Amino acid sequence: MSKKLLLFVALFTFSFSAINAQTVEEFKSQLAAKSAELAAIQGEVNALKKSISEFPGWKIGALASLGFNSSNFNKWITTANPNSTSTSYGISGNAFANLDQPKYFWRNALSLSAAKTRLILDKDLNDLLPDDDQIGFETTADAINLTSLFGYKIAKQWAISGLAEYRSTFLTNFNNPGYLDIGAGATWTPMSNLVVVFHPLNYNLVFADDDFTFESSLGLKVVADYSQSLPMGIAWRSNLSAFVSYSDPNNFSNWTWVNGFNFTAWKGIGVGIEYGLRGNRQESYNAFLTGTGIPAETIAIDDFDDSTNDGDNPVQSYFVIGLTYSISR
Repeated sequence: MSKKLLLFVALFTFSFSAINAQTVEEFKSQLAAKSAELAAIQGEVNALKKSISEFPGWKIGALASLGFNSSNFNKWITTANPNSTSTSYGISGNAFANLDQPKYFWRNALSLSAAKTRLILDKDLNDLLPDDDQIGFETTADAINLTSLFGYKIAKQWAISGLAEYRSTFLTNFNNPGYLDIGAGATWTPMSNLVVVFHPLNYNLVFADDDFTFESSLGLKVVADYSQSLPMGIAWRSNLSAFVSYSDPNNFSNWTWVNGFNFTAWKGIGVGIEYGLRGNRQESYNAFLTGTGIPAETIAIDDFDDSTNDGDNPVQSYFVIGLTYSISR
């Protein structure tokens, strides 16, 4: 009797394992089939998105990044400043409105960045000062850029174009200096996410008060704008704007390069970073004159190399890291 029972248990266990194994294999087969269907559907979705993005008409979108940092110490005697406080906040934003038609296009963009910082090394001492003398927020980043590019298509990837670009600050010293580029030339669009502007006929008009020394000039304008979707849902946008002066390439030329990375987590909300670089010898020269109080008649911009110890034209930079919000239509 016991031998029959053992045999029955063994047969039952073997049969159950075989049935279970067969069921798992069926599930795996079904999973593979569904995954293939999902991949096909995702391919169709991507194709529809591409068709929508390439369809003629207006494309409008915006992205904003907000960064904030704060620290506060009270009688924290292990630090050099036991009663200090530091607060900083910054914002960067980009918006575009692009029209694409079979014979022409019109691309408009706005970008801005601003940051303010307040550092108080001794709060007790600061509170004893009159209200007008107490330490407040200082502007540490301030820039605005407006561009408008119109092109008439003469080939699939080429167009005759005209560009207007304005750059300045908007929190402090608005239009002092301010830069207005107006020019014409050609625009190359080898792919939908890359636009390269080449304008050999461009005038760089600089606005500034009489207290500053800036020169306007004729030159070459080059703009390159690129956007790409990276793995893990990261969006990357890179913009380079450069001007090369014909009359004085070393002193009157300038360039700005901004890169932004954005990861959207939920309904347009995400995390992003924007990093900008700029080179402008005229700005460096005027900042040196303002900081030292030396008259421009004493040191010309051509002699600026010999008047400083840390270089004549340092690369300016900024970055903002924080929460982002993006919209598109």
